[in-house]
Order: sequence, then structure tokens, then C-alpha cells
Amino acid sequence: MIAILMALWCIAFAVVNIVFEVTDYFSKGPLAEYAAGITVMNWLVVGFKALGAAVALLSVANLPKFHLPSLMTVLLWGAFATLGLYALGSVTQALGMISGFAGTPDQITLKGIGYVLMFVLAAVGYGFLAVSYSRRHGTRRGYAFLGVVGAPVVLGLILIAVPMLLWNLGIMPAY
Repeated sequence: MIAILMALWCIAFAVVNIVFEVTDYFSKGPLAEYAAGITVMNWLVVGFKALGAAVALLSVANLPKFHLPSLMTVLLWGAFATLGLYALGSVTQALGMISGFAGTPDQITLKGIGYVLMFVLAAVGYGFLAVSYSRRHGTRRGYAFLGVVGAPVVLGLILIAVPMLLWNLGIMPAY
């Protein structure tokens, strides 16, 4: 059940990115000059979310042909760590606003709280899937460690490298 919920969560959030692209949301307003670069990043994010949905479903599927416990362990723990780090950053930002260190408490809205809560719940869901999968398949802890440390680093590098590449190709302007 949790795997299905996580897959649906990924798909729902991917639909948001697809709606941005179908409606040409970023072609107008303050980010208009970045629209082409945002399009590339949006489709990259859709790909990551599709991968997240597939990983969630494959973690409970019984497909002997595609059974790769080490890879699944890395991917599940990586999803948990990446979502957890994102949620932790959002909670830290909210605490900074509450304390007046970065912004003001009135900038925190119900919509923002809901958004952060959804990421916290997604991190917990993937954490549950990661622990459950690792226990069921008796995978080594090194694979979990690789996912927890590696996935946020790889994602960070991608989020740095792709905009740099887009800038060098002339698709996206510099700051």
C-alpha cells in the first residue's frame, strides 16, 4: 500500500511539472528569459519523479527477471535521503522565518505548511520502503549508505551541471 501511495505521490507531482510545460507557465513574468532552461529542468524532474514511482512499485513487485537487490537498495535509500534532506531544508527555512532570522513568520502560509508536510510524509514513506526492502532481501548496509550519501550528492551535481551546460549552450542566460 505504501509503495502505491509513493508512486501516486511521484506521479501527482510529475503532473504538476507537466502542467507547467503544457500551459507554458514560465514563458511570462519575471522568469520569462529562463523559460527554455526551466523547460529542460522541468522535464528532467519529471524523469526523476517517474523513476521514483517505478522504484516504489518495483520495491514490492515480484519480478525475478528484474530482481537487483543492491541497485534497488541504493535507489530506495537514495529517494529517502533526497526527500528527507529537502524536507529538512524546508523545515529549517520555516524555523528561520519563525525566529525572524530569514524572513518573517507571516510568510508561512497554510499552503506552504501543506507542501512541506507532503515532502516529510514522502520521505517517511520511502524510508519505510527502504527499511522494509533491505530487511526482506538482507542487503548489505553499504548499499544503504551509498544511497543515503550518493543520491543527494549526485542530484546536487546534476542541479549544478545542467544549468551550467544550458548557460554554455546559450539556452539559459546567466544570473
